[in-house]
Amino acid sequence: MRVAIAGGTGFIGRALTEVLLDNGAEVVILTRKPRSKSTRKGLSYVAWLNEATDSEQKLSGITAFVNLAGENLNSGRWTKTRKESILQSRINATKEAVRMISRLEKKPDVLINGSAIGFYGTSLQEAFTEEAAVPSDDFLAKVVAGWENEAKNAEKHTRVVYTRFGMVLDKNEGAFKKMLLPFKLFAGGNLGSGRQWISWIHIEDAVNAILHCITSDELDGPVNVTAPEPVIMSEFGKTLSRIIQRPYWLTVPDFVLKTVLGEMSTLILAGQKVLPQKLLQSGFSYRFKTIDAALTDLTDNKHSK
Repeated sequence: MRVAIAGGTGFIGRALTEVLLDNGAEVVILTRKPRSKSTRKGLSYVAWLNEATDSEQKLSGITAFVNLAGENLNSGRWTKTRKESILQSRINATKEAVRMISRLEKKPDVLINGSAIGFYGTSLQEAFTEEAAVPSDDFLAKVVAGWENEAKNAEKHTRVVYTRFGMVLDKNEGAFKKMLLPFKLFAGGNLGSGRQWISWIHIEDAVNAILHCITSDELDGPVNVTAPEPVIMSEFGKTLSRIIQRPYWLTVPDFVLKTVLGEMSTLILAGQKVLPQKLLQSGFSYRFKTIDAALTDLTDNKHSK
């Protein structure tokens, strides 16, 4: 297997790269600043989204193209300028991925285009599967719809899967590391009402879900990459508190987060209950189905009760 990964330097991309290399695959990382030397056997780097115009020639023979590229949603307040930058980073990366695939003499078997459950908007009551065909009208939904529409242009060349990621839990990076810190400092508790849904997935299952989508010919279109048992914020916090044996008592009110984060506070204060219908129906096997199992693993509390 030979896999091209755009966004291979992000935390999901790095984890995917490691698993592929460990299993004997070749990995080509698409990056603006390619390294001249590889750090591992089977790993190489190719320039993209810069002055290079013939990079696709170096992708000859790829089995799959995985596009995880895009500006980080959590790296600053959502000003008008930043929101446009978030949108265009995903549109431009996806447009370039489609262009490169179109130029290849032998097309890859699949384009895995990273996406997000933000497509569905937010709700305290409704549960969403991939059958929800109409995006919400908020900012995140518009971003997701925009970059998925760009990816659709690859359907004339190959199978296309939109992996709609929920909150990916990793002990070293991403949202979980930031959520864990206040608990370690004995200041853990609700963020907002505590009733908002968290549709989460362990990083290991997220990577394996990508691999499952690569090898499962019957999968195409949107695929929710979440665990089968989403939880509300208060359950998440109480479970984490119990596992690491820290108090669960402090509540950060909505207005504080809105004041500090602005519109970006919706990432914390609003959620949606998303179910991975397609993964389950296609026989995907989770290692971490419950939040208890995932948090126990991520905090290294193997003997937690």
